[in-house]
Amino acid sequence: MFRITKEFHFSASHQLKGLPDGHPCARLHGHNYVVEVELAAEALDENGFVRDYHELSVFKRYLDETFDHRHLNDVLGHDTVTAEWLARHLFDWCRERLPETSAVRVSETPKTWAEYRPGYRP
Repeated sequence: MFRITKEFHFSASHQLKGLPDGHPCARLHGHNYVVEVELAAEALDENGFVRDYHELSVFKRYLDETFDHRHLNDVLGHDTVTAEWLARHLFDWCRERLPETSAVRVSETPKTWAEYRPGYRP
């Protein structure tokens, strides 16, 4: 199995409603998000790629136009836009356009990551 990844960045705010009083994430706050998209294939294409990295520019445009410097709750119409929830949303968007998408990871801080990868069974 061949795997490639590409990292993207955007800044946005969100608020996790429904958390206990005093929880810092219940307040309006923002992050400098890092998103990593992973694509996988059993075989390489005629150019030796899983997919040409340049073709992921469509995802960069989506992030810039839809999420960058916006309030995620408003953009996505959801009260609890967690990193986990965002990873699933971005995975679904990518998979529809880039069928080799195998996982999406989202980081809100330098030490934390949430990943959506279909097929996991505990």
